Amino acid sequence: MNPQADSPLRDPADRRLPQIAGPCGVVLFGVTGDLARRKLLPALYDLANQGLLPAAFALTGFGRRAWSDGAFTKMVEEAVRAGARTPFDDTTWRNFSAGFRFVQGEFSDEQAFNHLATTLRELDESRGTGGNHAFYLSVPPSVSPEVCRNLAASGLATPPENAWRRVVMEKPFGHDLASAQQLDAVVGQVFPQESIFRIDHYLGKETVQNILALRFANEMFEPLWNSHHIDHVQITMAEDIGIAGRAGYYDGIGAARDVLQNHLLQLLALTAMEEPVTFAAGDLSVEKEKVLSAVCLPPDLGAHTARGQYAAGYQAGMPVIGFLEEEGIAPSSTTETYAAVRLGIDTRRWAGVPFYLRTGKRLGRRVTEIAIVFKPVPHLPFGQASGALSPNALVVRIQPDEGVTLRFGAKVPATAMEVREVSMDFGYGSSFTQNSPEAYERLLLDVLLGEPPLFPRRREVELSWRVLDPIEEYWAAQGAPDVYWPGSWGPAAADAMMAADGRVWRRP
Repeated sequence: MNPQADSPLRDPADRRLPQIAGPCGVVLFGVTGDLARRKLLPALYDLANQGLLPAAFALTGFGRRAWSDGAFTKMVEEAVRAGARTPFDDTTWRNFSAGFRFVQGEFSDEQAFNHLATTLRELDESRGTGGNHAFYLSVPPSVSPEVCRNLAASGLATPPENAWRRVVMEKPFGHDLASAQQLDAVVGQVFPQESIFRIDHYLGKETVQNILALRFANEMFEPLWNSHHIDHVQITMAEDIGIAGRAGYYDGIGAARDVLQNHLLQLLALTAMEEPVTFAAGDLSVEKEKVLSAVCLPPDLGAHTARGQYAAGYQAGMPVIGFLEEEGIAPSSTTETYAAVRLGIDTRRWAGVPFYLRTGKRLGRRVTEIAIVFKPVPHLPFGQASGALSPNALVVRIQPDEGVTLRFGAKVPATAMEVREVSMDFGYGSSFTQNSPEAYERLLLDVLLGEPPLFPRRREVELSWRVLDPIEEYWAAQGAPDVYWPGSWGPAAADAMMAADGRVWRRP
């Protein structure tokens, strides 16, 4: 832990105020990529604009472009003006951009890494970054081992005395258990485990963190959070867009590896975990690992999993092409753009409660939510006038309309005793004066502070692959996925999977 990480003006025990990072810098590999332009660079500026980065901060880009520091600064400014959440401020920008540097080179170029080491030493002297640097690998996973080996060879992975060096890795962490272990072995030879930060940007969202507050800060929910009262849980991440030019990444990866293995299983773990001793990184990970180690697959993968590819059709009244017609996708590709699976958790709390996870592209709308569906009441004494009431449900809305909805039955006014379904709603936008920060703001600040509670550890990643690998192996033997239409909610097999259990998917 960096001794300068805490602001001297802040009491670490006061959780009302954000922490300010101590003197440090970020080296961004893949700085010209889509993620850097859309998310990372705007998030760093927003942190600076809120006073959460130190005056002694430096940003170094590493890439193949023959850019000067000035050309790099111009690119960053364009990205910030296009994507920052906070207003552009000239004073903030001048201070922020004064620490920009750019190093040209290939990931395999040892001389370029030596130049990078010289650049960081100059920044330590001119900007006072104190030898503290985080290396953000916004690059394909296949490149990460080579970057780490060159960081080690150039001495960049070894911090000076009383300083730190950290590495940040984007998902996917491998494409199966074996490759994830191989990747971790290489990175682990260069950086100690406490210095490896695996980014899952969903864990930086305010509503994901609110799952913990909802459960453990409210006595009304925890007594009901078990198999005695909960019928099942649905976790959905739906997108209304296609692969959006990401054929090179997406083909061969698919919806399950891209989303289910990381985002959705992390949401499952947070929903099902026991109360941690504290909310420190180690204690949170212990409880998540317990849940993931207890996840069990259905005995019949054919009946309780579903996958699909979107076909050509219409979405929002506009014609769209199918997955196999997307540029860069082979006509014979069997990569799925929709994945659904039923999982169980073999613990006393969750025995017999199915967790249904689904994700897909070109679905009815963009939405991510966790729906806790309660068991139906054993008897309704209100007669036929009440009709068929849906079960009570607690829905955590993660995006885009962040909040929580509680669905229950209430009497209709001016009737003898007619009960209908109603909702109570909490929305972040209407309940708090401040806007929710972008997920990458929170996660980048946590990296610079050395606080990793929202980052999955190695064991969590391995357990998640142990869940998904048998499903992927089964699907690989089944041939092409089913077809579904744009704007629908997935293939018919997904509805059949739920119908076999006497349940239906929610239509958000």
